[in-house]
Amino acid sequence: MGIALGVMALIVVLSVMNGFEQDIKTKILGTQSHIVLSNYQGGIDDPDRIVRESMDDPDVLGATPFILSQGLLSGTNSISGTIVRGIDPISASKVIRLKEIITQGSLDDLGDTGILVGSELAMNMGISIGDAIKIISPAGTITPLGMIPKSSTFIIEGIFSTGMYEYDSNMVYVTLDAAMKLFMKDMPSGVEIKVADIYNAEAIAKRILDKFGPGYWAKTWKDMNRSLFSALKLEKTIMFIILLFIILVAAFSIISTLIMLVMEKRKDIAILKSMGASTRQILGVFMSLGMVIGLSGTIVGLILGLELTFNLDAVVGFVEYLFGIEVMPKDVYYITGLPTQVDPVEVSLITISSICLSFFATIYPAFQASRQDPVEVMRYDG
Repeated sequence: MGIALGVMALIVVLSVMNGFEQDIKTKILGTQSHIVLSNYQGGIDDPDRIVRESMDDPDVLGATPFILSQGLLSGTNSISGTIVRGIDPISASKVIRLKEIITQGSLDDLGDTGILVGSELAMNMGISIGDAIKIISPAGTITPLGMIPKSSTFIIEGIFSTGMYEYDSNMVYVTLDAAMKLFMKDMPSGVEIKVADIYNAEAIAKRILDKFGPGYWAKTWKDMNRSLFSALKLEKTIMFIILLFIILVAAFSIISTLIMLVMEKRKDIAILKSMGASTRQILGVFMSLGMVIGLSGTIVGLILGLELTFNLDAVVGFVEYLFGIEVMPKDVYYITGLPTQVDPVEVSLITISSICLSFFATIYPAFQASRQDPVEVMRYDG
């Protein structure tokens, strides 16, 4: 039971953490591109050429220019700081999942006076489709009285929901031309690129940079979210080590069980040895017994772990109903559900680790049993 519980806990916990990582990765890559390309001058002066030559790479699926800046969003009754992204609606939809995340309105209605607002931001400010809002830019005109910030009025044409609270409460989209006028820029900030294989993004980015020569830089989705994914990887590694101690404790239980069994069966071992049983045969008997315990526990834990993982939503729903709680509140966590993803490699590693620990736990008791001297045992226990 100890081994079964340890294996089950490892499979469930690591599968949930894999699900977390995959879900966060999907949502981030739905809002961010796989590669961001720009230059050290702070902008791209020929974005059409950059887009065209980037698309020549066979592994590139889409490219689009963008502007990213900060502004102050002013509604009828509230004001909020926001991140403003200027996009080309046609090419941007081929790079990020913009159409899929829009819950109200349409991307097709986004003109130079239109704006897309995050769902949490819209709720916090009390704004909806058709409302007029003003964006105040940090850029402005210098006058004798000081700098006068530039502002523009937009009509809300859509509301989007990425499923990530951080984005939905802080981000808005406008057209590239509207953003350039608002922030008084004459060129895009850079070019966003979508690739076929996200895990090969670094190699693709290097190939693209080689085309444009010095002066340009590129960041992949891993670079832009390095701290988040590094923390998730470290946490998963630590959890694996901690939960492995459950199996280790169960392995010690196997040792104690076999030692007690050896003490109980001393006379039987002596009789077998006096009848001609070899040391290797006695060793094999007790190692086989320990391995039966280890294998049985591992198989039961494997079955229970996979069953619980594949039915975790029902279990979580029952817990929420029973205790009247919300397991994953969306205002605290990046995601609102409890996703799972079973990794066959990790399941194999858990299974092998459990079997190996069980095997090593049998060595000492079996060795002690095989060293029993039948003459000494019959003399004192006979």
